[in-house]
Amino acid sequence: MEQRRQVFSVDLLERYAAKGRGEITCMAAGNDVIVLGTSKGWIIRHDFGVGDSFDIDLSAGRPGEQSIHRVFVDPGGSHCIAVVVGNGTSDTFYTHAKWTKPRVLSKLKGLVVNAVAWNRQHIAEASTREVILGTDNGQLHEIAVDEKDKKEKYIKFLFELSELSEAFTGLQMETASINNGTRYYVMAVTPTRLYSFTGIGSLDSVFASYVGRAVHFMELPGEIPNSELHFFIKQRRAIHFAWLSGAGIYHGGLNFGAQRSSPNGDENFVENKALLDYSKLGEGASVKPSSLAVSEFHFLLLVRNKVKVVNRISELIVEELYFDQTPDAASRSVIGLCSDASAGLFYAYDQSSIFQVSVNDEGRDMWKVYLDLKEYAAALSNCRDTIQRDQVYLVQAEDAFNTKDFVRAASFYAKINYVLSFEEITLKFISIGEQDALKTFLLRKLDNLAKDDKCQITMISTWATELYLDKMNRLLLEDDTASENSSSEYQSIIKEFCAFLSDSKDVLDEATTIKLLESYGRVDELVFFASLKEQHEIVVHHYIQLGEAKKALQVLQKLNVPIDLQYKYAPDLIMLDAYETVESWMIRKDLNPRKLIPAMMRYSSESHSKNETHEVIKYLEYCVHRLQNEDPSVHNLLLSLYAKQEDESALLRFLQCKFGKGRPNGPEFFYDPKYALRLCLKEKRMRACVHIYSMMSMHEEAVALALQVDPELAMAEADKVEDDEDLRKKLWLMIAKHVIGQEKGTKRENIRKAIAFLKETDGLLKIEDILPFFPDFALIDDFKEAICSSLEDYNEQIEKLKEKMNDATRGADNIRNDISALAQRYAIIDRDEECGVCRKKILNMTGSYPMTGVYTSVGSMAPFYVFPCGHSFHAQCLIAHVTKCTTEAQAEYILDLQKQLTLLGNGSRKEMNGSLSEVEPITSMTAGDKIRSQLDDAIASECPFCGDLMIREISLPFVLPEETEVASWEIKPTNLGNQKSVSLTV
Repeated sequence: MEQRRQVFSVDLLERYAAKGRGEITCMAAGNDVIVLGTSKGWIIRHDFGVGDSFDIDLSAGRPGEQSIHRVFVDPGGSHCIAVVVGNGTSDTFYTHAKWTKPRVLSKLKGLVVNAVAWNRQHIAEASTREVILGTDNGQLHEIAVDEKDKKEKYIKFLFELSELSEAFTGLQMETASINNGTRYYVMAVTPTRLYSFTGIGSLDSVFASYVGRAVHFMELPGEIPNSELHFFIKQRRAIHFAWLSGAGIYHGGLNFGAQRSSPNGDENFVENKALLDYSKLGEGASVKPSSLAVSEFHFLLLVRNKVKVVNRISELIVEELYFDQTPDAASRSVIGLCSDASAGLFYAYDQSSIFQVSVNDEGRDMWKVYLDLKEYAAALSNCRDTIQRDQVYLVQAEDAFNTKDFVRAASFYAKINYVLSFEEITLKFISIGEQDALKTFLLRKLDNLAKDDKCQITMISTWATELYLDKMNRLLLEDDTASENSSSEYQSIIKEFCAFLSDSKDVLDEATTIKLLESYGRVDELVFFASLKEQHEIVVHHYIQLGEAKKALQVLQKLNVPIDLQYKYAPDLIMLDAYETVESWMIRKDLNPRKLIPAMMRYSSESHSKNETHEVIKYLEYCVHRLQNEDPSVHNLLLSLYAKQEDESALLRFLQCKFGKGRPNGPEFFYDPKYALRLCLKEKRMRACVHIYSMMSMHEEAVALALQVDPELAMAEADKVEDDEDLRKKLWLMIAKHVIGQEKGTKRENIRKAIAFLKETDGLLKIEDILPFFPDFALIDDFKEAICSSLEDYNEQIEKLKEKMNDATRGADNIRNDISALAQRYAIIDRDEECGVCRKKILNMTGSYPMTGVYTSVGSMAPFYVFPCGHSFHAQCLIAHVTKCTTEAQAEYILDLQKQLTLLGNGSRKEMNGSLSEVEPITSMTAGDKIRSQLDDAIASECPFCGDLMIREISLPFVLPEETEVASWEIKPTNLGNQKSVSLTV
């Protein structure tokens, strides 16, 4: 296999790694830590992570020559187990990375440990957890060591081979946590067999379950002294295994997630097993590798002094690696290989040197390996770029094309982006006439195109649409009954095409697609596509053409349908199905009934059976009563439809209903009364005309028309006039004239009916009002009874007027007496009574009150006022108090009256405080007396302490702005900076 660069490379890591402690006999690695065992009983630890190394002598105190037989390091590089042999004995030591002195495992004395299995999932730096040791006598032991205890926690015997006692040369262990505990998987190899153990619980219970039953194993012919078992570890999990056996490399995948029971009862977790025969190494069948290492895709086989790298999948040798050895070491060959799963490195060693085998992107060409083996899924999973994936798809497509599986080939061709052009692929199918495969290719290509390729997506979608249409037409030509058979291929392709239109509605060009559908005559699909593109007008028009009004209405009911389509197709829909159309209108509350009037007019112009519900009237009633529509045109239309009905009751109810009632500044009705009157006169709906006349306040016309229909109706109309007595009487006279003129009985009978009619007017008409309506030759004797009754009524009215006049005279006398009594009213004042304002005595004779020109004192007594409540005030004090507390306008009025009195001078008063003498009439009052009376009314109409003036004083401030004390009441902010704390002694 041609490589751009070697995947594996070998570098000398350390030339003299044994440090003079003998020759290297064994080696182990983990987490950038290498531990060497030498022929003189030393172990040498190299920690490349921290750049440190140290040596430990395990032969100290042991007689004779000692050699390290095996050394084992855990994946974390912390725990180490070493086996020392020599002088016919063997000991097993354990040491920790932090220890300077190893610990001998005394219970294993005399046993040679060949293999160790670490618990990779649970091992930690401080504890080994469960560790399985395999010995050369076919025994398995379990140990556990905690670093802090400085000794092993326990050593247990687990299992021993009884049928064929061979040495265990390789051990691996895997664990998995499940609901009821821990499941253990253990693989062990001997020179001829591979054993597998599995169970749930502890290692004790797992191996105890194999007592008395056969152990599952795989036996291969041949024998190899250096049999090895390796797991490839990825993300701390074993992915596959390899066994270096006598017959070849036995390997396979490991699936610990889904186990299948094997015939012998064990759960088999090995899959895809294979055997790599040594003959493929090109070294002859007798030459077998001396050591093995496993990478993700390759086996590293140590053959003499070189490493052959074999691809695990293709089983081909891809590389050969050679070591830079010293001349002495080259003669004795490389001892072995080991791997560091944590660091992803491999190592080789001879007697003195360590070599590092590095891996450089070993999976880069695995896609081609899998492709050559026709394992396409694996090849795709290992592709690194689009070109590689295109090549895999191309091989798959050509294989399917060559086998004439064209539809499958089309699916693979559609995934190709670069290695083959779109035109080349389509020409392949066009040249052989495979329209179905071409359609499949286009559809799959659409799935794989990026959203940014809008032009290409539209072009391919349009092409696919035409292929669908062509396919449907071809199926119809082949089978005339295809359209009727619901299970036919034709029906299936229609469903598929509709699904395609749904998926592609946003990328297909609307005009082009509609034109295509029309050219192929696919009306149903055209309607479906129009619905997807929200071309609702096309859909509605189609359903109307088919006479399916209900489906058209369902489309119009959708929220995203423009409301203008409702108005456009309303005339056609109401003629197709009036009931469903009106029901649809009533569901939509956002319709404007005015715009539906043309449709309603068209429907109303057609003749309908008498028992048929008038759908337009139903809708208009819904608009008027439920939606409270105020459009005059709607009300006028409903009025016109009512007027055309033979039954006038609905029309009258409509006219009597006050639709605007309760609305501020709104009309009581919204129809045009003049139009309504003309219409009702034309249709001869007289009662309705009477109502309209009355509503328009044309009461004479209403009564005149009502007399032609029903006198009772005329009477009711006349009674409606309440605010105009003359008009009401005139209307009743019209009725009376009509009633008297219509009577055809005898004279006396007519007179009796006329008298009965007068009673219905509640006294509005008298006998003398209706006498002119009787013939001139009527005898007065016939009216004797009525005239007498009328005279009695007049006499009764005269008596009532007399009583009212007498009552008025008595009332006037009482008023005059009350006025006379007012002049004699007095009040008794105590001599110590004080003024309510100045708190000085009212009856002060000292003359301390200055007299003004307003009031004249009697002797030296100042004028004063006394109120019924008992409060007394000096006149001047009362004036000052009232002007101070009353409103500004009232105060100016009082001061103006006082000024007028001052200007008039001190006129003579008949009585003190402006009162009149008992004998002086009111008409003899002078101008000064009138002004003084007005002043008295202004200031003394009520007590200032008990009346409204005192109540209004609540809103006045305690301290007026002009008072000097106002500053002391002002609230000022406190200066917190200068605030002092004063303690008060209680």
